[in-house]
Formats: sequence, structure tokens, C-alpha cells
Amino acid sequence: MKRRLFWKLFAILVAGTVALYGAIDWLANHTEQRMSLIAEKHQLEMKSWAAEAEAIYKAGEMQLLDQWIEDLEKREDTWVAIAGSDLTLLAGNYMDDYYTGSLRLGRNVEYMIHLYYAYNPIMELPFVDGHTHFLVRLPQRMRPGGFLKPAQLLLQIALPFVVLALVCLMLYRHLVTPIQKLEKATRQFNEGNYDARVSQSLGARNDELASLARTFDTMAEHTGGLIVTQRQLIADLSHELRTPITRIEMALSSISEKNCPENIERIQREVAQMREMTEDALTLAWMDTEKPQIKGEYLDLVDLLDSIIDDARFEYPDRKLVSCMPESAPLDSSSHRILGQSIENVIRNALRYTPQGGEVSIQLSIKDDEYLLTICDQGPGVPEESLDKIFQPFYRVEKSRGADSGGFGLGLALAKRQIEAVSGSIKASNLARGGLQIRIILPV
Repeated sequence: MKRRLFWKLFAILVAGTVALYGAIDWLANHTEQRMSLIAEKHQLEMKSWAAEAEAIYKAGEMQLLDQWIEDLEKREDTWVAIAGSDLTLLAGNYMDDYYTGSLRLGRNVEYMIHLYYAYNPIMELPFVDGHTHFLVRLPQRMRPGGFLKPAQLLLQIALPFVVLALVCLMLYRHLVTPIQKLEKATRQFNEGNYDARVSQSLGARNDELASLARTFDTMAEHTGGLIVTQRQLIADLSHELRTPITRIEMALSSISEKNCPENIERIQREVAQMREMTEDALTLAWMDTEKPQIKGEYLDLVDLLDSIIDDARFEYPDRKLVSCMPESAPLDSSSHRILGQSIENVIRNALRYTPQGGEVSIQLSIKDDEYLLTICDQGPGVPEESLDKIFQPFYRVEKSRGADSGGFGLGLALAKRQIEAVSGSIKASNLARGGLQIRIILPV
């Protein structure tokens, strides 16, 4: 699914909003219900009034009862009366307008009080006989809901603030945590830790930030490999240049003592080798850095191989070159120069290690829309652990071998990069009868 990060953020915001409204609704209802009940101490106080009025009423002291009611009304600034079940006034000054056309006396003190009505309700406390009732309009001081306004402000301001703060924290952590890990890996990479990676630390996360982390890992792997390769290339190149430079210095010293034509030839040969090695090293460095995809040229692979084989037979007349190829092998979107140089390097390498009188076989076939070029020599082969390493720059199976006998160790490394540049692949293996086999696969 595209835009995973968008949908994640959308889901968090929706969930946070729903949770906020749900919490506000539940807390508002719960708080309002709790605040709608008359405080227990006030309930007990009204019950004590009813008990005292009932005692005076049962004693028949009606004048005293009227005076007691009048005093209570003044003290509480309310209305008090005693009435029968048929709404007949038994004690008090008058019946409240509340009872006009009403069929009820009042509310039980344990009932909830409507907080949004302007008037205070009449509270009813029945006497023991069940027919006489103590009625009192709820005094203002006993009216519940005094903290309703602050509670509403708390629910409308504080609760949304807390919920939104939690949602923002979740969003912040979801967004910033991978960015912080990316920053840490970038800093480590900048400090020289080329193995620094990010995507593994993000677990199963799969969104735009995870894609960014994977892109960073790919870049870090590519860049780190280039840096390590370039450092090794520079170190190997400087090591390889020391020998021809030393020879040139010795030849120049000898020339200064006496005129020696063979030393002049030696200098020319060493300079040519240095130039060849430098050009190959620079080409190899460029291909490692740029990873070019060299396409666009049409060629016939058979014609290219015939030209390379003719040159190789001329250069190595004491070796036998056997080829088996079809009449033609057309290739689209390739490069005559790049492919020719890579194949020539492989064939020259096979001829170099094949002893005099030995044979190098070249076979070209087509299989599954791919050209398979197989080059086999009769040389000493390569140890199994070195089969992959022979495609590394300046790698030689025998470290003591000099440039005269074993080359500079750049031919196969350069051939591998060139073949990969035209979307091909190359692999080495040892033959059972002895010798090395190089298999080059090129897409038709």
C-alpha cells in the first residue's frame, strides 16, 4: 500500500480524536451524575428537620410548629410546609405554586437534582404514618453542582490538552525515532564506520521512513565499498609502482656509468608497463565508482571473438587456440570496445598460464535467451578459496610472482566490471582434468 506513513498518521489522529470525544463524553456524564446528588450531610440535615417537625406535629403543638417552620424559612431563605397526601396544607403559611395542578408532593432527598434548571426543587420527607409529609424547597446552599463550571472547564481544556499531548508524543516518536537512528548512522559513517546501517533497527516497519532507511543502507554499502576498494586500489597501485620505478632508477644509474642499449630497452618496457597498469587502474576505479551501464551498440559476438582469437594466435604462436562457435551471435545494446577488451583480457590470461604446446578452448553457445562463452585453459588452476578473489584488483594467487610472469592482477578485475557494465556475469571454476574454466554469460 502506498503512502503508508500518511495512513499511519491518519489512523493515529482519528484514534486520538475518537478517544478524546469518547473520554469527554463519558467523564462529562459521569461527573454530572455524581454532582447531581445532594451531599450526604445535607440529606441528613433535612431528615433531621423532618424528624423534629414530626415530633412537634405529633405533640399537637401546631402553633409551635408554625413558629418553627417560620424560623426555618427565614434561616434558610426557603419555603417549608407540612401537607397531607391529598396536598392539604397542615402546617405552614401557604402552598407553593409548584403544586398548582400537580399530582406529586416532591423529590426524595436521595434523587438526583437537575443542574440546569434555574429553580430549586421541593424535597419531600414522609412522616412515619405515610400520609403526612415534610416539604422543603431545597436551600440554595444545599444545591449540588457547585463545581460544575470548573469541572466543565477541566474537561474542555485540560482533558483535550492531555489527550492531544499523548497523540503528539506518539506522532513525534513515530516520526523522529527513525530519523534519530538515521542521524546516528550517518554520524557513524562520517566517522569512518562504513558498516553503519539503519533498516535492521527499525524492525518490521514498512513505510516511507523505512524506505528511506533502506535507501541509506544501500548508499552506505555502495559508498563504503567504494571507499574501501579505492583505498585498497591506491595502496596496491603504489606497491606495484615501486618495482618498475626501482628498475628504472637502476637502469638510469647504469646508463650514467656506461651506455647500455639493453637498459634503455628495459626502461621503455617498464614505462610501457607502468602506463598500461595506470590506465587499467584508472579504468577500474572509474567503473567501480560510476557503475556504468554501457549499452546502445549493435555487434556480432562471433565476429568480435574471431578478431580477438586472430590477435591472440599471433601473440602466442606456441599455444593452440580451439574455438567452437555458431555462424553468428547478434547482440543489441552492447559495447564493442568494452566487451572486446574484457574478453581479450580473459583469453590472454588463459594463454599466459597455459604452458607452451598447451591448448585453450573457446566455446560459444546459446541457452535460455543467453549467450554462454566458456574459456578453458590447461594451466595450474586456482585454489578453491581463491576462485572469487581472482576478480579483485591486484590479487595474485602467488604473491611472489612478478609483473613479467603474472601480470599486474588487474585483467580479470577489469574484465568483471566491464562484463557487468553490459549486464553480463562472469564466474571461474576449476576443471576436473586440471586448468581453469571461465564462464561468461551475456543476455541476448
